[in-house]
Amino acid sequence: MRKVLLLVAGAFLSLGAFAQSGGISPEMLQTIRGSYKGDASDRAIQNALNAAAINVLAASTERIAMIDTHFSDEVHTVGRTDQKSSGRCWLFTGMNVLRAKMIDKYDLGQFTLSQNYLFFYDQLEKANLFLQAVIDTRNLPMDDRKVEWLFAHPIGDGGQFTGVSNLVMKYGVVPSEAMPETLNANSTAQMRAQLSNLLRQDGLKLREAPRAGAQSMKLAMLKEVYRVLALCLGVPPAEFTWARYDSKGKFVSEKTYTPLDFYKEFIGEDLENNYVMVMNNPTLEYNKVYEIEWDRHVYDGQNWVYVNLPMDRIKEMAIASIKDNTAMYFSCDVGKFLDRKRGVADIANFDYESLLGVHFTMDKKERILTGASGSTHAMTLIAVDIKDGKPVKWMVENSWGATSGYKGNIIMTDQWFDEYMFRLVVEKKYVPADILGMMSQKPILLPAWDPMFKPEE
Repeated sequence: MRKVLLLVAGAFLSLGAFAQSGGISPEMLQTIRGSYKGDASDRAIQNALNAAAINVLAASTERIAMIDTHFSDEVHTVGRTDQKSSGRCWLFTGMNVLRAKMIDKYDLGQFTLSQNYLFFYDQLEKANLFLQAVIDTRNLPMDDRKVEWLFAHPIGDGGQFTGVSNLVMKYGVVPSEAMPETLNANSTAQMRAQLSNLLRQDGLKLREAPRAGAQSMKLAMLKEVYRVLALCLGVPPAEFTWARYDSKGKFVSEKTYTPLDFYKEFIGEDLENNYVMVMNNPTLEYNKVYEIEWDRHVYDGQNWVYVNLPMDRIKEMAIASIKDNTAMYFSCDVGKFLDRKRGVADIANFDYESLLGVHFTMDKKERILTGASGSTHAMTLIAVDIKDGKPVKWMVENSWGATSGYKGNIIMTDQWFDEYMFRLVVEKKYVPADILGMMSQKPILLPAWDPMFKPEE
């Protein structure tokens, strides 16, 4: 008994020592309390914060007026799309890049490609990706980092450009009227929750099943996934009839297509080999190629591979593409310093420091390392304004509807672009030879759980 008491006493002494060395002591608390003045100015701010949100009070009065909306170079696009309450920005962006080409090449009017069609196959492919990965890792314990990551992320509606390229090349595309949006396509949370639970349950069964029967079990599981998707999203068409009209509403032709035939006739480019993804990530070495493990949509498709570049090299390619009337897949940390009402992203939009009396000093590299910033949203880069040979602002076509922001777009100052832009997908013809040469490097493999590489939503 005496030994037990001594052990308990020792434990409390250890806790006391910890509190003295690392905890908040009464003396420290008194010092901290004394640092807060609580004067008339503090009380006024406190009262204001009790009545309005921080970003409302921090809005800069100097930035109330709408930013100049003139752009020296802009890609021709028609109409704006709306992803609603879903994480499909990557898919909307990919389809917007392709439809801009179709509109320009075939003189189309208001026209969109079906996101719902490819989303159906994206979800089916991701379900297979998860189930096969469970089979491939079944000899690892459940607490292995890879297995934990798999079961934490069985399926989702976020993604990136390799998902667009792999899905389109495998399944083709269809016009929106051939497979329109549904309630569950517009609001994916409940369907995603049910599919996640179903896949986790199936994953546990596959880990315990004899290897010889794993593939037949997986097939039966995918049939259930298909049923859920068909009920929520509709059944993808094997073929459809499309009536084509020009930009003036004049009838041009009508024909029956399969999704792949439609893609080959109206787009026809090799999305898997004709594009280069570039990144500006100052936490990693520039001019190197990186690959993200398991970051793909299709099991037999491609992992996300990109070349990490300084910002000036990325801008060089972006400007060349825009000047040639070619839109690009673009992603950034959209929520930072964004005035959603005006549709303007500018680091001077909000003065949090003056409001709160603190200083925020982290640069882009430090924000990435600490998880304070990362690529969160994909949009379509369509315009740049160049003055005296340098870009001063940029514009993206967003997928939040035609009435959001500035006519469905977001205007970004060049300084904001430097701080919060991350990824760009560029056609190879706009990529300088030295950067194309970098793509022959053996990619440096990064883990799937690297916080920088969460799917864009």
